[in-house]
Amino acid sequence: MKPAPQKYRTTNWKTYNEALKSSSTLLIWLDPTMNWHGQPSGKRGRGQTFSDEAIQFCLSIKCLFNLPLRQAMGMTQSLLHLAGLDWPVPDYSTVSRPQKTL
Repeated sequence: MKPAPQKYRTTNWKTYNEALKSSSTLLIWLDPTMNWHGQPSGKRGRGQTFSDEAIQFCLSIKCLFNLPLRQAMGMTQSLLHLAGLDWPVPDYSTVSRPQKTL
């Protein structure tokens, strides 16, 4: 016969509630010194508008929150706005092309 599961009694509700609230906080660190814009490559042709770090950040948001790519671009835009950064957000095609190689 299986033993009965042990019952726990919460005696300090204030600490318990604070622990529950702190376990569900979200922190996304955006470094203002991050290289968001692409650097000149020295090759012929048009240079890269956004850096690989910017594209990788957008793809990380996509994977982290399980979003379609266009919604991930919108969330990236709102995160940059909340952080007070006036960086442009890559469009869908800019992020979708290197998605398999980054």
